[in-house]
Amino acid sequence: MKYIKFFIAGCLLLSTPAFAQNVKVAASANLQSIIKVLGKDFKQKTGITIEPIVGSSGNLTTQMKNGAPYDVFLSADMSFPETLFKEGFSTKKPVVYTLGSLIICSNQDIGFENWDRLLMTDRIKKIAVANPTIAPYGKAAEEALKGKGILNDIKSKIVYGESISQINTYINTGVVDLGFTTQALVKDPANKTKLYWKVIDPKTYAPIEQGIILLKHADGNSDAMKFYQYILSPAAKAIFNNYGYRVK
Repeated sequence: MKYIKFFIAGCLLLSTPAFAQNVKVAASANLQSIIKVLGKDFKQKTGITIEPIVGSSGNLTTQMKNGAPYDVFLSADMSFPETLFKEGFSTKKPVVYTLGSLIICSNQDIGFENWDRLLMTDRIKKIAVANPTIAPYGKAAEEALKGKGILNDIKSKIVYGESISQINTYINTGVVDLGFTTQALVKDPANKTKLYWKVIDPKTYAPIEQGIILLKHADGNSDAMKFYQYILSPAAKAIFNNYGYRVK
């Protein structure tokens, strides 16, 4: 009986979730909604659960440099994952997994036909833009505003947010008159706020090439590699497309 008890106890230990590999996914704030959909689809296909940590690409990069144990990084651009690769946090170069789409958006029907002129009027008091130093969509928004030659003229109206998710909250709640964000906000079926928006001409800002990188922390974690491969698969690309992203 003594040996049987040890055998049963051993079997129970081997079957517990503690032995399952955990996949920590650092995801840029623009993926706040879609990462849940991707995680659900991935689990249905593989039985593997991911643990997403969402934040601005710049802040997530700082966390990884300071030792955060992330396995996969889905950035809103290529520069942050390329920096991590150059500094030795990965042995695998980052690759583009999707292209972002910048929009101007409001919960008010204020008309965006001539959005650059609109921003110059007294009607618009507050404009939400993500911090361009840590949020690639904020950087793209400032590039578009510079291209229109109005950035300095409306600087006093800009309300900066730490990430796109914060900008989305500002837009949804009407804290600002309008804001620059990702098309994923208006494509998200979970967002019930009535929104009005216009796609910003992609020619007015550098392409938002969103990069994925497999980090050294994932060495030996086959589940992390499976998720990395999944993000580059047709199944994931179809989901990105449904949320307004452009896939190659």
